[in-house]
Amino acid sequence: MHATKGDRLVVHGRTVGHRDHVVEIIEVLGTNGDPPYRIRDAEGHETIMSPGPDSVVQHAKASDVGPGR
Repeated sequence: MHATKGDRLVVHGRTVGHRDHVVEIIEVLGTNGDPPYRIRDAEGHETIMSPGPDSVVQHAKASDVGPGR
């Protein structure tokens, strides 16, 4: 799994009735885009995460990443 700042991380719900959880990667702490990642959720909470096999990186388009991101 490789990511860059501004990408989205989708953690799929593991059971029926649990939705996917989408967060923004705000910092890559591993080498060459590898985990762990500092992430921010929609409510503004930040944490460090090493995603499991139930997670997928959605890469940001160049136009989505601007100054301050």
